[in-house]
Amino acid sequence: MTGRRQAHEPPFDAVLCDIDNVIRFYDHAELARLERESGLTPGITAQVAFEPAIDHPLLLGRIGKQEWVESIARGLRTRAPVSEDQARELGTALATAPFRADATVVGMLQRVRVRMPLVLVSNASLELEEELASLGLSQLAHHVVDSARTGVVKPDRRIYEIAAERAGAAVGRCLFVDDRRENVDAAVAMGMTGAHYREHADLREALGPLLEAQAGRAPGGAGERPGRRGAFRAVRRPAAGGAGDRAARAPDL
Repeated sequence: MTGRRQAHEPPFDAVLCDIDNVIRFYDHAELARLERESGLTPGITAQVAFEPAIDHPLLLGRIGKQEWVESIARGLRTRAPVSEDQARELGTALATAPFRADATVVGMLQRVRVRMPLVLVSNASLELEEELASLGLSQLAHHVVDSARTGVVKPDRRIYEIAAERAGAAVGRCLFVDDRRENVDAAVAMGMTGAHYREHADLREALGPLLEAQAGRAPGGAGERPGRRGAFRAVRRPAAGGAGDRAARAPDL
């Protein structure tokens, strides 16, 4: 062994992946209905719920979901013409919204797991383990690093360091996947390879060399889409911006 890596090997030794809006997606149809019937601006409940002063206590494990609902209700009553009962109903609809796992993403990550450490990194509540179990995903990753257990939220660099430590990989040898640009930017600033997730193609591209190696073909072979090469270098330095990601997508929970 010379210690030199083969050209077809991916430029990372571990995959760190966000959960919400990458693996897990929520159905907010009931919340939308309640807002519509109350004559509220669409999305106002989420805007209130995900303000740092309201959601950080949940994400840091200091309060549970019911206390979070009460905080949302209080915040809503200062921002919208709703009764106490209506505000609590809206908060509950958000906090208890049904969710599902994206089978395509899960399938790609299962293929990753057999090749290298996979760590899920999420800003989440203390109920995350139970929620993953309900989706049948308790064994998807080798480790789960969530903010409620670690006491730090993304994009704090410490949560990335904890994830890399759990993976047993150097920070600079990790691929980090997240739907929020600011979280990807923070990972890249630490030396990680970053992939900003918006659709399946983003993850497929980031994992390209790994998935292709599993399929027994070298990167760049038949089936590679034109103009998609060099993905790792392209995503390693994300462009500035992305400030609207949090409002457009349901944040990690």
